[in-house]
Amino acid sequence: MCAATFLVYLDTSITPVALPAIRADVGGGATAGQWLLDAYTLAFACLLLTAGSLGDRLGRRNVLCLGVAGFTVASAGCALAPDVGALITARAAQGVFAAAVVPLSLAVTSGLFDEARQRARAIGIWGGTSGVALALGPLLGGLLVQSAGWRSMFWINIPIGLVALAGLLVTMPAAPRSGGARRVDVLGQLLFVGGGGALTFVSIEGRDRGWLSWPILGLLAVGVVALVLFGWWETRTPEPMLPPELLRVPTAAVACTVNFLGLLGLYAVLFLLTTYLQGTLGLSALQTGLRFLTLFGTLAVAAVFASSVVARWGTRRTMVTGLVCVAVGLAGLVLVETGVGYPGYAWALLLLGAGVPLSSGVVALQAMMGDVPPGLAGTASGTVNTFRQFGAVLGVALAGLLSPERDGTVHSMHLTFVVAAVAAGLAAVLTAVVLPKGSARRKGVTAAARPASDGRPVEADRVGDGHGTGGHDQVGDRAHTRD
Repeated sequence: MCAATFLVYLDTSITPVALPAIRADVGGGATAGQWLLDAYTLAFACLLLTAGSLGDRLGRRNVLCLGVAGFTVASAGCALAPDVGALITARAAQGVFAAAVVPLSLAVTSGLFDEARQRARAIGIWGGTSGVALALGPLLGGLLVQSAGWRSMFWINIPIGLVALAGLLVTMPAAPRSGGARRVDVLGQLLFVGGGGALTFVSIEGRDRGWLSWPILGLLAVGVVALVLFGWWETRTPEPMLPPELLRVPTAAVACTVNFLGLLGLYAVLFLLTTYLQGTLGLSALQTGLRFLTLFGTLAVAAVFASSVVARWGTRRTMVTGLVCVAVGLAGLVLVETGVGYPGYAWALLLLGAGVPLSSGVVALQAMMGDVPPGLAGTASGTVNTFRQFGAVLGVALAGLLSPERDGTVHSMHLTFVVAAVAAGLAAVLTAVVLPKGSARRKGVTAAARPASDGRPVEADRVGDGHGTGGHDQVGDRAHTRD
């Protein structure tokens, strides 16, 4: 299970440092780099809520093994891609199968243990694996690109994927399918994919194709209509993939908003700094990866200790502190274009890396668990993670819109960083106003969460304080309850 998790999270952070090398080899227009990142996260975001239902209906073992096998084959497709179109398609396929691997691997890992402390320890190992993968990605990607070319970045997924698949087939028993499993909301899923995909295309391609061109205006209309129909349908169908009553809970709305804004700035930084460091400053992929190690290394460490911080400070104080770190870190990156050099902005990357886990992910999930009805606890976690992924999608699109690339270099990066910093600041204010003081803090007792089939937690046994788990796409691990 950890090998499968490592595989998916590694591809999240390893790809950005290779964008210039990929474009130099297979070509692509000004928006190719954005699509290489967003194709993966968009597919992941759109299908995440459906993965659990499929696992219940078809069997977790079947869907999880299909996800690992499909991700491995899609990685080979990336490595063999003859042009940028084929590569973007293969990246989207990776996202489709990752949507099955991440939530189901967490759910199965949690289900292996009945004793609460053992379960919390297992989830900690699962989360630690994702944190290590995120931290290693930029450095490993730089080494591989510099020594063996960008295609080697995807070839290394093959042995990892085969080991994970063989291990699952040998060690994981086949579980009976759930007769009472929630039905898949097929129409809702199609409308969600259509609306999200159309609006992503508009936000990425609008500048180059012309905001008033017929393809852009047409897709804008399609996206808006699809999402309006999606909202209408979710209020009518008996088993919606996104129950409308969930977003009417103030703390749930805050958690989704904060998760959305938390990844927006992070992915904008990944896209812009990669292009700037290699295209403008002429650094190698390895040198770029070393600079990102400050960001992802801090992110991994902060994710591990996030639950401990919440236990001491409470969720509101932790989230506000994290959002302030994100806002200050993003604002500090404005210095990059002044030529201060890496030591002059490394502190900003460190603050950004510390702030993301403290403000979003599991911490944001903990903030709302006391207010969300028990029947919606699982869906709440999946929804939070979906908003995180869409934040990543919009972050890359926003970077291309506000800081366009010309002749292999980016311009006006400070505009994107300032906008993202303001968004994080507004999220901090919203969190401070809406969340009650001392939320999610108890007198030495917290509630563990045993994820449901889609990795979305429901209340489980009480356990003492332990280590939190990490990974910037984490679906959920433990949920603190309110006083």
